[in-house]
Amino acid sequence: MTRYIDFLKSPLVLLLLVGSMAIAQQKHEKPNIVIILADDLGWGDVGFHGSEIKTPNLDEFAREGVVLSHFYTAPICSPTRAGLLTGRYPNRFGLRETVVPPWSSFVVDLDEKLLPEYLADNGYENRAILGKWHLGHAQKSFLPLSRGFTHFYGHYNGAIDYFTHLREGELDWHDDWETSHDKGYSTDLISDEAVNCIEKYAKDSPFFLYVAFNAPHGPLQAKKEDLLEYGFDEGKPLFSDATEGYGGQGKGNTRRQTYSAMVSNMDRGIGRILLAIKEAGIEDNTLVLFFSDNGAAPGEGSSSGALRGTKFTEWEGGVRSPAIIRWPQGFKGKRTVDQVMGYIDVLPTVVNAGSAGLEAPKKLDGINMLPVLQGKEDKIARDMYLGYGSMVNNTWKLVKAHSGNPRIKIDKDILFEIMKDPSEKENVRSDNKKAYREMMERISIYDSIKPEKSVPSYDSGRKGFKAPKDWVIED
Repeated sequence: MTRYIDFLKSPLVLLLLVGSMAIAQQKHEKPNIVIILADDLGWGDVGFHGSEIKTPNLDEFAREGVVLSHFYTAPICSPTRAGLLTGRYPNRFGLRETVVPPWSSFVVDLDEKLLPEYLADNGYENRAILGKWHLGHAQKSFLPLSRGFTHFYGHYNGAIDYFTHLREGELDWHDDWETSHDKGYSTDLISDEAVNCIEKYAKDSPFFLYVAFNAPHGPLQAKKEDLLEYGFDEGKPLFSDATEGYGGQGKGNTRRQTYSAMVSNMDRGIGRILLAIKEAGIEDNTLVLFFSDNGAAPGEGSSSGALRGTKFTEWEGGVRSPAIIRWPQGFKGKRTVDQVMGYIDVLPTVVNAGSAGLEAPKKLDGINMLPVLQGKEDKIARDMYLGYGSMVNNTWKLVKAHSGNPRIKIDKDILFEIMKDPSEKENVRSDNKKAYREMMERISIYDSIKPEKSVPSYDSGRKGFKAPKDWVIED
């Protein structure tokens, strides 16, 4: 026994043991990355922003993690998703004004390198997208499994029926390349699959999980048990709207009631995802980011809270998102960071979290925000282009008149001191002429970008369109 102990203490064995421990540590030093994206969630629709809507899991997540109080997106869905996955402003490849509709052959350029492809280069073998794709579907080469993801469960289009999973009369629900006939409320199914993936992938860390809920985007459809939490009365009339093609299933008495039930259901799913991470024993080294793809949709029961404007606009209510990030092993939680950052910063931030550096084939617009999140820097100077003649930084926000967005109806350029005036009430342009000139010069660089192609207008190609059977896409 003594000779065996002496053998274990020998320099060679000790060196081998230390080396093997280092290798094991290296294997797990890269964080698991989980991005949870809500759809059309308003600034004023979460408990941690004072909403009456019940979001206990997001509220707890906000208390534990880092609240990103100035996190910006594009003012509409597909552009945000494109910027998130490329780290580049979506107007560089023709996405700015609208989404990719079911009848469109548009795709985010196939030579754009997407986030899962970067992570594949860094040793992330499992890279799943669950939920809504919405970045081009006309050919197989446009779909998630052709763009760096290893697993897809969800739908190609937006605004599917939550219960039937139909869009344009055809079933838009898929498991990898196959049509899925899974029954259930779509938010629940996405949450179920997220939990399944975590349980499976946790054994083979690191992994990437992109959970793109359709909720609480319209059609407004909620489960009865969730509606009852908000006073649903079956004896009273259901709200009426222009989406009768979806039928009455899931409607409540009012839009706000139905929307609130949808948000609470999503919150419960997020709670299950966070619990699965904890129970898998990977919480400390899992980076979880939550935000919405844009602000509150007008007329859909959502709220911008104290912020001005809604979805489709560059006002704060359209582009400033509720956002939380947590990575216990990577940075301290239980605080708020007011650094201006946003959707295009996600790619360089999470890729750098899992590697020593980032090499991109094209110039990224996003910035690695880890130094701020880790407390190594107080602020990083940057301008965030919001589209259509609008830009924000850590002090100022500029909104140009006659910018091209018909919903921004102003006759004069407006400059806000945004940290002091989050509700965008006071134009301080005349008292800050130098700042105004500098913002105008910098924004002109982005306003002048002219891509080779752009997504057509939403209704272009709609007349006479017939969706493929079960949304099966052929080459």
